[in-house]
Amino acid sequence: MEFIDLKSQQDRIRERIDARIATVLDHGRYIMGPEIGELEDALCSYLGVKHSIGASSGTDTLLIALMALGVKAGDEVITVPYTWISTAEVIALIGAKPVFVDVDPVTWNMDPALLEAAITERTKAIMPVGIYGQTADMRAINEIAGRHGNLPVIEDAAQSFGATHHGVKSGALSTIGSTSFFPSKPLGGYGDGGALFTDDDELAERMRWIRVHGQQKKHYHPVIGLNGRLDTLQAAILLPKLELFPEEVELRQTVGRRYDERLADIPGIECPVVGPGNTSVYAQYTLLCDDRAAVQEKLQKRDVPSVPYYSVPLHLQPVFAGLGHRKGDFPITESIADRCLSLPMSPYLSEADQDQVAAALRD
Repeated sequence: MEFIDLKSQQDRIRERIDARIATVLDHGRYIMGPEIGELEDALCSYLGVKHSIGASSGTDTLLIALMALGVKAGDEVITVPYTWISTAEVIALIGAKPVFVDVDPVTWNMDPALLEAAITERTKAIMPVGIYGQTADMRAINEIAGRHGNLPVIEDAAQSFGATHHGVKSGALSTIGSTSFFPSKPLGGYGDGGALFTDDDELAERMRWIRVHGQQKKHYHPVIGLNGRLDTLQAAILLPKLELFPEEVELRQTVGRRYDERLADIPGIECPVVGPGNTSVYAQYTLLCDDRAAVQEKLQKRDVPSVPYYSVPLHLQPVFAGLGHRKGDFPITESIADRCLSLPMSPYLSEADQDQVAAALRD
């Protein structure tokens, strides 16, 4: 059994992918070719936003967003300690300080009830993360941001792209949305890539400059930027994948419901909960269990792969030791990090495989 099945999708659309790649090879515009604009237009239509900006990775999209907002050394950006390191890494890279807020015990995303206390006069942005496939309570976060001088909110939708929050798609819920096209993500390419989304014309223009070395027009650079372009070949691959994506979101939700049904009554297992007003795209199906190492070892003996994501939360990572955090500072995050275990997940996971996973956990 594969942890993430990428081959089944490719089998469905291989001819379309090959044709798209062949077109790029024929026209030879490997950097900023026409497929970039085509993908950006398609993403705008899918999300219902004015602007989409393709970029080189989900990490670079977050960095570009911070740069476009003018975040600089000495500023603070609020995020969560339970996520992949990129989210806080880009804050540190720009010279700002990551300020952590613990996560909600139900959705494992930023807890809005704790957000306001973390805002200071140095706060320049808030960066919630849509962990494992569902968004944070973006309504509440945006409301708090609005009360504090309309602080910009950057939604890290790398894992929640395809999910909705009160009917609005993840990525279109804040000042700037960001996603990743890493192969294992809900909409994944065959390499690195990402995209930014906004309705703000000025921000969109600045982000487009920044992704090409701060260049407004040839040989004219009004801002500092980086080499953050999405490859034309990745855009060509993502276009047929995006056509299939709405169906795959539904398939993911079906797989998630089947897991819920099969695992609900197993003692010692806590299944993920989708928050009020949310849908989940189940980037991962992640549960909580006691004695995780023993569970994982026994699953492996039954040929069931599993992964304990983010088992060392960010506030306890050596690279952030200078922030002065200790174990116990973010108890919900630490509890989840100690007990989380992700199971095989993809739109094409069969019922038989899910039965095997459930039987292994039950035994």
